[in-house]
Amino acid sequence: MWEEKLKIYDAIVDKCPRFERKGKSMIYTSANGHMFTLLNKAGEIGVRFSKEVQEKYISEFNSSLYKSYGAVMKGYVLIPDALLEDLDKMAKLFNQSYDYVMSLDPK
Repeated sequence: MWEEKLKIYDAIVDKCPRFERKGKSMIYTSANGHMFTLLNKAGEIGVRFSKEVQEKYISEFNSSLYKSYGAVMKGYVLIPDALLEDLDKMAKLFNQSYDYVMSLDPK
């Protein structure tokens, strides 16, 4: 199951030429010194957004905050599996998240 999610994650990132996937055991993307998407060991994808966008998507996707390794990741929305079938929509979400972290002060 995790390998399938990794394939989907990589397919999404492949549609986003402004950034690339990082990590070997902990899979993530980062820019401007900030991580903005994650694939945890449970095969769940989390995407980081501003507080307002985060609240909108949690409601719209009937989702929750994202947890990784038992910790709630502030700012990250858990992406429901049903959304992963639409790679173009997912690429838009990843790009929206990238734009958000690029608006933050660099780390």
